[in-house]
Amino acid sequence: MASRRSSAGEIIANQVNVSNQAAAAMDNVTSSDSSASNKNDDKETNSLPTREGESSNENAKLPVVENFEDIDLERTDTMWLLKGEEIKAHADDVTYLCPYAGRLRGDIFITNFKLFFKCTSADEGMARFIPSLNQHNFLVPLGCVSEVKKVSYTKNRENSYNLDIICKDLRVLRFSHKSENHSRRPVYNALISNAFPVSRNAEIFAFTFRKNYPEFKSTGWQIFDAEEEYNKKIRPESLWKITNINADYSFCESYPSVLAVPTEASEECLASVADHRTRNRLPVITWVHPEHPPWILRCSQPTSGLIDKPSDQDISYFKLIWRANSDQKIYVVDARPKKNAVANKLKGGGFEANEKYDSMELEFLDIENIHVMRDSLNKLREVCYAIDDVHWFANLDSTKWLDHIKLILAGAIFIVDLVERRYHSVVVHCSDGWDRTAQLTSLSLLLLDPEYRTIKGFEILIEKEWLSFGHKFAQRIGHGENKPNDSERSPVFLQFMDCVWQISQQFPCAFEFNERFLITILDHLYSCLFGTFLYDCEKTRVQQKLKTTTFSLWDYINLNIKDYENVQYARHEHVIYPNASLRYINLWSSYYLRWNPRTRRQESEHNHYRAVEHACNQLLKRISDVKQDMDGSIRSNHLKPINQTRV
Repeated sequence: MASRRSSAGEIIANQVNVSNQAAAAMDNVTSSDSSASNKNDDKETNSLPTREGESSNENAKLPVVENFEDIDLERTDTMWLLKGEEIKAHADDVTYLCPYAGRLRGDIFITNFKLFFKCTSADEGMARFIPSLNQHNFLVPLGCVSEVKKVSYTKNRENSYNLDIICKDLRVLRFSHKSENHSRRPVYNALISNAFPVSRNAEIFAFTFRKNYPEFKSTGWQIFDAEEEYNKKIRPESLWKITNINADYSFCESYPSVLAVPTEASEECLASVADHRTRNRLPVITWVHPEHPPWILRCSQPTSGLIDKPSDQDISYFKLIWRANSDQKIYVVDARPKKNAVANKLKGGGFEANEKYDSMELEFLDIENIHVMRDSLNKLREVCYAIDDVHWFANLDSTKWLDHIKLILAGAIFIVDLVERRYHSVVVHCSDGWDRTAQLTSLSLLLLDPEYRTIKGFEILIEKEWLSFGHKFAQRIGHGENKPNDSERSPVFLQFMDCVWQISQQFPCAFEFNERFLITILDHLYSCLFGTFLYDCEKTRVQQKLKTTTFSLWDYINLNIKDYENVQYARHEHVIYPNASLRYINLWSSYYLRWNPRTRRQESEHNHYRAVEHACNQLLKRISDVKQDMDGSIRSNHLKPINQTRV
């Protein structure tokens, strides 16, 4: 088994190198070029029509989830289907080359929503370690697939027809097909056809899903109402107002339809200020302190350029913000490293110069751009998939992932300190104001406002700071697109969720939701089962009518809300200040290492706390029963002398 594990480790390392287009040559595995791949496929009989012909019969044999309320996306004991889900390919006697469990043989099902692997046999050593074959079953939503590659194995003819599947959730799957089964091509074709619908102008499964459960009444889309949210936050005596200047999204395509701005700012002033900001993303309110003047605003970088000339209207607009803040100094927090901000001047961008704006101070946070973050995650994937623990800490440190998490968290803490302790209003931006800006504002609100630390509040926070303000989910995640090397891909939202987890570890009683809640959101960030994270901005979601053509993720979560509650929760009304030192920043192993049975927790915290909660409830019931028995005995003793007297 030791040698087999080593071989599997080399395979996974090579898979990662393939997905990252590394230049190093692989010893035993070589990616087949187009001509070689076509030559190999010519040897396979294309049995896809036969499979498609059989699919209706196979569908009829499998259990179908009839009610939305009964959907369990974690169920892997057997193959199941959603309504509207169809089998597109099925391959028997396929070997999954698992880097941790060795060779697992079984069946692959490809539907228009997921890949499902049903294990039928395992290596003898692993069978002793994990006796139940069902524990080796797994499913992968096709929206989670980033790349599918045919790979030729040159030394072992038994596994010469391989298929690599690189996933967005850090999984790297390799399946070996026997040449005589002619199964690789239909599986490959089904994956390419159904995992990347956008690339072929087809419909994402979220729309099919909604059509097939018409009886379920969606309420998840009503979780967030922008006007209601602002009216709760903006005091009547405030110097701010709600404006519908962007009602038709013509003012700024990537902003929401409802905005909060200074009361004294006319529409002409707003238009002029927007002209001075990248993508017309002018400074707008995102949060107000309930007791003091400070506000948090967000925007994009100014278009000051090389000459560093600010707009007069922009300066006047900052004066309105300054007056609303009781004449306190305004802080502009630029998420970028200063060298990057200076370089952006060559492209027409820039930053606010302290000497040009009265009562303003500029601070840079040195958070790197999306390209650096993407490279860091790719390195983290390699480290997490390594079999050996040798040099674990050094390898983890080389990814710089935790350093990036620290800088993001430290930036949010800095903003909270300015607002809560020093009473300064803060204007937050990066380049375009939809990546690092969203990370900082949402984390700041999480620390400042206990409402956002509830389940419903956190859902509102994501809707407000990420979805309505135009974080480019479609580009950063690549929903349904066959573009694995797109430079726009980046784990921006994943980093935010990692920071939330870090805070929850330091304040385990401050959050109503648990770790499972965070992981479920991330899983459906990729799954394309719900419409919540589809497309780049509110405007496109309205045009695509997502509220009537797809379900919201919050529908699914709120139906199963007990699964996501933190049993330790005790609401903290005060502001929380986590420690951003690397001594307190840890790898989120329950997420990044969960695919390795040897490194994931044998008992989840969720199950542990549920068991404790059940024991507590049983104890309380027993106490109640004892009290009732005691009360009955006392009443009996009081009545006994009276009865005797009567006799």
